[in-house]
Amino acid sequence: MAAHMHASKNQMLVLAGTSHPELAQLVASKLGVRLGEIAIYHKPNRETIVEIKESVRGKDVYIIQTGTKVINDDIMELMIIAYACRTSSASNIIGVIPFLPYSKQSKMRKRGCIVSKLIATMLGRAGLSHLITMDLHQKEIQGFFNIPVDNLRASGFLIDYIQTSLPDYRNAVIVARNPNSVRRASSYADRLRLGIAVIHGEERMPESEEDDGRTSPPNAEAQFRDAFGLEMLPRVAAKEKPPFNVVGDVGGRIAIIVDDMIDDVDAFVKVAEIS
Repeated sequence: MAAHMHASKNQMLVLAGTSHPELAQLVASKLGVRLGEIAIYHKPNRETIVEIKESVRGKDVYIIQTGTKVINDDIMELMIIAYACRTSSASNIIGVIPFLPYSKQSKMRKRGCIVSKLIATMLGRAGLSHLITMDLHQKEIQGFFNIPVDNLRASGFLIDYIQTSLPDYRNAVIVARNPNSVRRASSYADRLRLGIAVIHGEERMPESEEDDGRTSPPNAEAQFRDAFGLEMLPRVAAKEKPPFNVVGDVGGRIAIIVDDMIDDVDAFVKVAEIS
């Protein structure tokens, strides 16, 4: 058995992108393997150069890369690494992407496009044979890929952390940042056997299921304007947004705000201030 495990690790190579080298080192340490040697740098015109310093032939290569504030560089770097492994005869190329870039753009909006589908196609064409990610913004994104996708859940670890690190967690309440987050927050509340509160009054999220921003056929105003080249009267100014308010009992309790990602810190700060 030990010999088999040793042989398996010899056929495995972990490569780290530049998005989160500390995470890659932690993963390698847990697995008891070393990180593969790879050089990644940018030319003066910002083109990405990737040089893999060792053979990947016949190996299962795991590329650890996530999305950061330079998300376009991150996704391009991942594809170049994957393509370099593919053209160097790697046996399998597995992308480990905790936060999948562009996962919020998984629906058609107005005259835009479904960017998540484009990313899925590009990653497959670049050479990935398998994808491991966490808590996709919409689980249906898995269907955009033509390769196996493992959508891991962090909730089990987070719930365990709450139970072991908050001595008074029974006095907590789970807070949904907006009505769209109620389902996710309810899952935590049920498993922790806690109450739930919901923040109302926040501007509607663009990924809401209620409206995709398109009008088909065009509304009367647009048809009139296009037909006669005339502008309609100025629109009445929109009403002021309703103030934030909390539905649920949070007084004197520990408020645990639940959402799938923190990409807009200001919104979370506002929720924390009124909770």
